[in-house]
Amino acid sequence: SGVAWNESQHCRLLVPEQLQLCRRHLEVMPSIVRAARRTQELCQQSFADMRWNCSSIQRAPSFGPDLLTGTREAAFVHALAAAAVAQGIARSCASGELPLCSCGPGPSEPPAPGSRWGGCGDNLSHGLQLGAAFTDGSARAGTGATPGLRAVNRHNGAVGRAVLSDSLDTRCKCHGVSGSCSVKTCWKGLPDLGEIASDLKSRYLAALKVAHRLVGPRKQLIPKEGDARPVTEVDLVYLINSPDYCTPNPQLGSLGTQDRPCNRSSVGSDSCDLLCCGRGYNTYMEEVQERCHCRYRWCCSVVCRRCWRSLERHVCK
Repeated sequence: SGVAWNESQHCRLLVPEQLQLCRRHLEVMPSIVRAARRTQELCQQSFADMRWNCSSIQRAPSFGPDLLTGTREAAFVHALAAAAVAQGIARSCASGELPLCSCGPGPSEPPAPGSRWGGCGDNLSHGLQLGAAFTDGSARAGTGATPGLRAVNRHNGAVGRAVLSDSLDTRCKCHGVSGSCSVKTCWKGLPDLGEIASDLKSRYLAALKVAHRLVGPRKQLIPKEGDARPVTEVDLVYLINSPDYCTPNPQLGSLGTQDRPCNRSSVGSDSCDLLCCGRGYNTYMEEVQERCHCRYRWCCSVVCRRCWRSLERHVCK
């Protein structure tokens, strides 16, 4: 993202559906690259304590079956990427980085008593429009992608943007003598992407398995289980069940959990029982050096000693 994009060297690396957009909006590409990197970071943070820990996203764009076959995990990644791209463009508009857009439009509702609309809000509408064009282009790509998979990817991308849209809230800055906050200047802003990732993680856990079937004149995504609730615009959906990710299986995109650190005292997804899939774990001691016996020295520094401490580590067999 620190390198200026040029049409001949960089745009041709994208899928055809994104190529024209790249050529028309070269100035947006650094924002999209940053969004992709942020998606990678947050996905790995969100799943660090689970059997599938999103490590495969580092191989982008050469994804494995875990992210190419309509799994629950692919649903999360598509939604998060769509939200990240839209948010990145919206903020780049507000920061003045992009010449064809600027601050978001002022809210139509009147401000709260004692406040006024001002500042420079994130340009959500531009981010959603351009972000959808880019990420939906990716969702349509792939000669091996079935119509059902493309429909699922587009739906999950829309879920990510819907969650982002719902997160737009009012931010204010106080004015007044001695911080009295007699007047507040307010604008509409988007939260950190980490909040969006947390919301999407909850939707991942409640995702619906669907089928792409003809309903009336066109095909729609409907729940695979007959007694499941209808699919809504904020439900993540998937086509196939994921493997348990316990053992390596390249055909299913499973890397296994051998040698993964686990928490023996936990009862959650990072526990040695769950993470190690019943295979057990090895325990070893590790000596770590850390700061200790710290004292404040006038003026103005903190002086510490270096101490060694033994830590017990547990690793899945």
